[in-house]
Formats: sequence, structure tokens, C-alpha cells
Amino acid sequence: MTFYVENETEEQFEFNIEELIKSLTLKVLESESVPFKDVTLNVTFTDDESIREINRDFREIDKATDVLSFPAIDFPSAGDFSLVEEGSADYFDPDTKELILGDIMISLERAHAQAEEYGHSFKREIAFLITHSLLHLIGYDHMTDEERRVMEGKQEAVLQALNITREN
Repeated sequence: MTFYVENETEEQFEFNIEELIKSLTLKVLESESVPFKDVTLNVTFTDDESIREINRDFREIDKATDVLSFPAIDFPSAGDFSLVEEGSADYFDPDTKELILGDIMISLERAHAQAEEYGHSFKREIAFLITHSLLHLIGYDHMTDEERRVMEGKQEAVLQALNITREN
């Protein structure tokens, strides 16, 4: 499992961000019965201005957001890996042979504001945003109320399983 973590800000995490990403990724892969355990994931931590620019350029929404997800696979339906052929150059890193999940970009400014707004820790907010984005990377969305309910349930189940609650 390979994680490329880039922090474009000056902020230092008070917890091991790589370990958090790894535990969340493993739990999502396990809970979704993803047939590939060796994956590559890119995570970038940035500020509101940078994420606003990316949001504008890729989604034509000219405002800051908390998290953006860029899946490497266009799933026919959420969690359906049937189109992913083992070893296919389209989906696997040629050097590591790991499945490329995609990219996650998180605004640390938004994460701090939301942690305060929701009354939980910054670590819990980062874990929530990573989990949310990982689910996007494997095909989940929240465009309808039903999709939103499904995704929220899956997010909460992963966080609970890792004992990452609003209290800690």
C-alpha cells in the first residue's frame, strides 16, 4: 500500500497522518470487500484558496470546499470492481502493481472550521473527510437523499469501527 501525502501548508499534524490514512483506507477496503488490498492513494492537504481554484477549474464551482475527490476508476456502480482487470495499465501502477484509487485534496482551513462548528476534534474531522473521499474514490456519491443516507451510514460505520468518535 502506497500513500503519497503532500502538505502544501505550514501546519504540522499533532497525530500521525500517514497511520490515520492507512487505517482508514484498510477499513474502507475491508468494509466494502474491495478485491484489491494493494492500492496507491494521493492525499494533498492545502488551504482554502488553493482548493477554491481546483474546485473552480474542475467543477466550475468558484468557492472553497472541504474536500475534493478525483477517482482513478469510473465505476459502473458504487464498489463494483468488475471492470478492473488485474494488472491493467489503466488501473494499476506499472512499478508497484498497486491499484490506483485516485487523489484526495483537503482544505485544512475548512477542516479546522468544521471541527469547531461540529464540536469535535480536528483529527476526527480529517478522518471523516478522508473516509468520505475514499468512498467517492470507490464509486459512492451523495447526489440523492438515498445516496447521501447510504454514504453517511458507511462513513459512520468506518469511523466507529476505528473508535474515531465525536468525543475524541
